[in-house]
Amino acid sequence: MVRFTSALLAVPLCLTSAALGVHLHGRDINEPLLESYDYIVVGCGISGLVVSNRLSEIASRTVLCIEAGDADHYEAVIQDPVYVGADIGGIYDWDLETVPQTQLDGNTRPMPQGKVLGGGSILNAMCWNRGGSDDFDAWEAFGNPGWGWAGILPYFMKASYSWLATLVSDIDLERDIYPGILRRDCRRVSYPKYFYPQSINLFAGMNLLGLPTQFDPNDGTSAGPAFVPTDLDPNNQTRSDARRTYFDPYVTRSNFHVITGQHVTRVLIEGSGGNGEVDNPTSGGNDNGNGPASGNNDGFGFGPGGSTPTLSGQTPPRFARRQDPGTSNLRVSGVEFATNASTPRHTVYATREVIVAAGALHSAQLLQLSGIGPESLLNQYNITVALNLPGVGNNLQDHCLVGTFYPYNNASYPSPTELTTNATYNLEAEQEYDTDKTGPWTAGSPNGLAFNPLPLISNNSASILSNASNQNPTDYLVAGLDPTIIAGFTAQKQSLVTRLAETTVAAYEIINNNAGSLTVSVMHPFSRGTCYIQSADPFQPPAIDPRWLTNPVDRQVLIEALLFNRQILATPPMVELQTAQFVPPADAGEDALNQVINNGIRTEFHPSGTLAMLPLEQGGVVDSHLRVWGMFHSILFLDDAEYG
Repeated sequence: MVRFTSALLAVPLCLTSAALGVHLHGRDINEPLLESYDYIVVGCGISGLVVSNRLSEIASRTVLCIEAGDADHYEAVIQDPVYVGADIGGIYDWDLETVPQTQLDGNTRPMPQGKVLGGGSILNAMCWNRGGSDDFDAWEAFGNPGWGWAGILPYFMKASYSWLATLVSDIDLERDIYPGILRRDCRRVSYPKYFYPQSINLFAGMNLLGLPTQFDPNDGTSAGPAFVPTDLDPNNQTRSDARRTYFDPYVTRSNFHVITGQHVTRVLIEGSGGNGEVDNPTSGGNDNGNGPASGNNDGFGFGPGGSTPTLSGQTPPRFARRQDPGTSNLRVSGVEFATNASTPRHTVYATREVIVAAGALHSAQLLQLSGIGPESLLNQYNITVALNLPGVGNNLQDHCLVGTFYPYNNASYPSPTELTTNATYNLEAEQEYDTDKTGPWTAGSPNGLAFNPLPLISNNSASILSNASNQNPTDYLVAGLDPTIIAGFTAQKQSLVTRLAETTVAAYEIINNNAGSLTVSVMHPFSRGTCYIQSADPFQPPAIDPRWLTNPVDRQVLIEALLFNRQILATPPMVELQTAQFVPPADAGEDALNQVINNGIRTEFHPSGTLAMLPLEQGGVVDSHLRVWGMFHSILFLDDAEYG
C-alpha cells in the first residue's frame, strides 16, 4: 500500500557526552562515548541497522546506533520458525496499545512493536513480500522521484538473496524470484522445507473463482494467491533477521558502535525557525554533569582501540533546504538519551547527520517531544516550538485484520494444530528439525497468502468505489485538521479510488494458517488515524489512535472479503477439507458480520504514514530525500513512518 514517511538530521560539530554505564551488546561498559560521531542513528531495527552498516563501510566515518531495547540471546522462540508469533507481548515488545476504539467495540487493542536489537525483524511473521509495483509508482507520482518500482527494485535485490525450493508438486515454485546478488550483508530469503497441503486446496479453490496464482509474488505483480518467501536461512532453517545480517558479522568494525537499553528522549535542535530562536542542547558533555565533557577516545568500539577516526580535513556536507528558502535556519546537533525515567540524561553529538529510524509511532513521538510537530499539540504540553509542522503524527494508516475460524475436519490432512494437540507428533517434528532441518517445524510462517483485487471478488466494487469517490475529504477525518493534511488526504483518496478499480491491485489480503483460519486484512485503507504525545514525558507512550474503519469504505471491503470466503469454502477443493464455518457462521447476515468485525479487528503490525513523504502543502513532513521540511540541516527518517 502507499504510505508516506519520516526523516534524518544533518548536524554541526559539537562535543559529546561523558562517562556512562550502558549495556552494549551483551556487556556492561563504564567508559565514555567518543567525542563525536559523524552519524547518529536512533533505533537499531531493520532500517537503523541497515543504514548504520552501510555508512560504516567507509572506515573514516564513525557511526553510533542507539537502541532502547536489549539484544536477544538467540532464544529458540526467535530463531526457530515454528515459534513465529510466540514472542509477541514478550520482553522484546514495546507493549504498546491503542486508545479505546469507540467506532468498534470501545476497547483498546495491542500494538506490538519490536524493542530489541533488530527491531521488528526479531518479532515478525518472516514473510518477505515486496508489494505491488503500482504502490511504488504511486509514491513516485506524489512528487517523489526515484521511489517508483523501477527505482526501488535494485535495492530490493541488493537487500536479499533468495534460494528456491520445489517441494510442492502441484505448485511450480521453480521460477525466477529476482534472487539478487549473494553478499554477506544481505538477508537470506527462502522457502521452508515443508508445506501443508491445505494451501494447494485453497489456491485451487481461488483459481476456480477466477483468481490466478502468482508464481513470483515479488516481481511487482502481487494480486492473487501466492506462496510468499520467508526470511529463512536455507542453511539452517532459522530466522534471518536484521541483527544477524547487519550487525553480528561486523562487531569488530571499530567505527560502528551500538548501544542498547538506551531511550532517546529528544533530538537537539539549534537555530531560528518560523517560531523564533531555538537553543535546546547543552554546550557539551552530559546534561547532568556526569563525567568529562571531553569524552574519551577509547569509546564504545568493538574492535581494538575503537578510537574516533579523524576527518579528512574537508567540511562535512550540509543539506540546504531549497524547497522552502528563508523559513528557518534550524539545525540538529545530536540527541539526548537515558536508560529510564529515573536515571540521568546524557547527550551525544554528531558532525554530519542524526538519522531517526524509530518506527512510525516512536519517530513521530520523538519529533513532537523535540519541538517539531503541530503547534497546538506542542503548546498543550509546554514544549518549545522549533518548527510548526502539522503533518507530524497525522496520516496514521494501518493494515487492520479480522480473524476467522473455519476448522478443517478431514483427518487425512496433516494440520499445524497437531503440534499443540499431539505431543508425539510434535516431538517427532522437533527431532526432525533438530536433526535434518526439515519438516513442520520449518513451516511456522503463514506464507500461503492471497492479495485479492476488489473487482475480482465482488459485484459491489463499482458501487463501493463510487461512494468513496463522492466522499467529502473531511467526512471521516479527525476534526480540526490543518488544511495541508486535508489536501494530502484528498490526493491520496483520489489515487486509492483509481487504483482499487484495477484488477491488478490488492484491496485486501487473506492470511491462511492451514488450519481453518482465512484472516482478512485491508491492504489500502481509507481510514486515517493519529499518533500524538500525551505529555512532555518521553517515557510515557504516545496516544495511538489508528481509527480503524472510521471510513466506511474499509468496512465494506472487509464485508466483501468475508462473503468471498464463503465462496472459497464452497469450491470442491475446499469442500474436500470438510470445513466448519464457526466465525463468522455460514448464515451470518450483515449485522452479524459487522459484529464479528467490531469485536475482532486487530493490527497486522504495519502502522505507517505519520511523517509523510509528501509536498509540504499536502501535509508532508519529509521530502523525497527523507529530510524534514523546514530544516536547514535535515533530519532523515528511514522507516515506515514515511510511507502511506
